[in-house]
Amino acid sequence: MDKSQTSDKLPRYIQVNSILEFTRLVCALERAPRVSFLHDYNGEKILSVQMDVLKEKPIVYYTHLENNGHYLCYGLDGGKEQSEIVNTTSDASKLYSPIVRIKSLPKTLQPGNGTLDRYQPIELEDMFSLAKLTWGFEDIPFPLFLFPHDDKWLLGVFMNFNDEGTSYFCHVVLDAEPQMPFLKFSTANGSQPTFVENPSKHGYSYIKIIKLKDTHPLVDYDHLQN
Repeated sequence: MDKSQTSDKLPRYIQVNSILEFTRLVCALERAPRVSFLHDYNGEKILSVQMDVLKEKPIVYYTHLENNGHYLCYGLDGGKEQSEIVNTTSDASKLYSPIVRIKSLPKTLQPGNGTLDRYQPIELEDMFSLAKLTWGFEDIPFPLFLFPHDDKWLLGVFMNFNDEGTSYFCHVVLDAEPQMPFLKFSTANGSQPTFVENPSKHGYSYIKIIKLKDTHPLVDYDHLQN
């Protein structure tokens, strides 16, 4: 990476594994679903949402657009997640992320990958520590991001403990990929967190898990603990 790239503060675009992962990211467990932005990226149409800032560099997650419509719709049918793009919000049992179409991205939103800044990894001792660390504003937990690294899977949350300081990836290391998209836990009975299919059982807290397409490109893997 040449020196000119180190000052790049343009967004970094990171692909999630599927449109269902993206829909869960913008809709599930949110007090109000986030807005999804539709625009061109590398010659293709994508849906995107900014989720973080790394040293002034916006971190944007995206998925490729599968079909056209005005809303990204998320719901549960028989306990299984459903994601589709629709034109109306007529079903009150579903959650809807408005799709805002951007005709042309300004230079400040165009992708720029040149940065030496990285999230510093902090490995946590257990899943309960990870669950307790995710609580954000207004009791809405930050999402957990899941991705492979070498022969393991990393599951964690991206955090910045102060606006000017280092950003961290607080995580646990898993031997196998979790097959369920939510982490269920309770602060009342001390039971260990478990992976579940949906957040429908009362009396528990839930955290959504977002699987990435590939290994996250902005974690400093050289500083992973052995």
